[in-house]
Amino acid sequence: MEQKKYDLLVIGGGPGGYVAAIRGSQLGMKVGLVEREHLGGICLNWGCIPTKALLRSADIYEHLTHAEEFGLAVDNPRFDLDKIVQRSRKVSKQLSGGVKHLLKKNKVEVIDGTAAFHGDQSIHVHHNGQHTHTLSASHTIIATGARARLLPGFTPDNKSLVTYHHAMIPETLPETLLVIGSGAIGAEFASFYCALGVQVTLVEVVDRVLPVEDHEISDFVGKALKKRGIEVLLNTMVHAPSIGKEGVTVTLEDRAQGSKETRRFSRAILAAGVVPNTEELGLESTKVVVGKGGIEIDGYCRTAHPGIYAIGDVAGAPMLAHKASHEAILCVEHLHGKTDTHPIDKSTVPGCTYCEPQVASVGLTERAAAEQGIPVKIGRFPFIGNGKAIALGATEGMIKTIFHAETGALIGAHLVGSEVTELISNFVLGMTLEATEAEFMHTIFPHPTLSEMLHESTLQAYGRAVHI
Repeated sequence: MEQKKYDLLVIGGGPGGYVAAIRGSQLGMKVGLVEREHLGGICLNWGCIPTKALLRSADIYEHLTHAEEFGLAVDNPRFDLDKIVQRSRKVSKQLSGGVKHLLKKNKVEVIDGTAAFHGDQSIHVHHNGQHTHTLSASHTIIATGARARLLPGFTPDNKSLVTYHHAMIPETLPETLLVIGSGAIGAEFASFYCALGVQVTLVEVVDRVLPVEDHEISDFVGKALKKRGIEVLLNTMVHAPSIGKEGVTVTLEDRAQGSKETRRFSRAILAAGVVPNTEELGLESTKVVVGKGGIEIDGYCRTAHPGIYAIGDVAGAPMLAHKASHEAILCVEHLHGKTDTHPIDKSTVPGCTYCEPQVASVGLTERAAAEQGIPVKIGRFPFIGNGKAIALGATEGMIKTIFHAETGALIGAHLVGSEVTELISNFVLGMTLEATEAEFMHTIFPHPTLSEMLHESTLQAYGRAVHI
């Protein structure tokens, strides 16, 4: 058993943890990082990155099936599921190797195993059932991420009833698929499997898909999913899963009608969100407070225990990789003594969903602004009015911008359509710079681009739109 002391110790090597470790090393600190399984975390290995690789394959396949619309002839397009999955895993492996290289380059010592606090002075690391290290540090950052939320009574068998992990590595395609939950995870898997010809049913317990999004965007996506052939059941509870040789049988309860229906599906995916990994960290031996949403922290990611910090999903919403990485930087810089750091402004954290059509948003929704009594000016511009979108054959979508009616400040932006996950950064930067409608109006957007719609949406909010 080795005993080691660090200036900074990071528990977890995901997009928060490895970034924190690298930044700490850059600032001259002796850094150790404990990771139990995969460098890069869930996002890189089983979440953000591999799902985008799968969706890219599905997107290309769908384009091939509609080649005639572009004057092209592609006879009998086919796909190889095994090769699609292999490509996805190869992408993740490449990036995980890249993280390992970056940590080595920055002289971060990586320790394999599971870490837990032992009292408030040391951390014990176990690997393969053995106590391998006893560590101590001046500063310790918890970056253990989150895992799939399991609903009461739903026990995955990893064949007929699966979580996102096994949904990404299917050996065969089911004939029928039930996706439980229509958040980002559920909507993306519904899109992927639908594109490959699976009969998909998407179930959501509330009255719209993508519930955290602006209501107009949610409604747009719901209609688009139905148009693609996905059965969308809203206000619906899923009860009593029964797993058999031919799939999974569930009872679907229509909350609005009060009716129940029993149906069988070849496979079901649990996509009801994630929960923070706070267990088995030995936090009971510290002053760290774990609340309903995860470890409680202040604006600089400090917990109630001096010298212990938490970042990313384990510290609560929004549970997004880019939020974790940003918290990593501000946390490390602040604990190192830099005076120009400031707490994260969660109102400028963008969210992206890579279903078809894509969704991206930042800031307040229209209803949230109304609930806060904020007077607004709202602009909308449809993809069908944009030349580049028409040329691409991607005319389904809209850009919605929300400005404070009195100050002109951009307080919300909500996008749906092709490549909006790339466009949203323009609005995020604008909000960070405290731009008003004037700055967006006087910015010259290149033509022909999809980005012109950001300009037109702003103009429309003030009655000055040209192309609609």
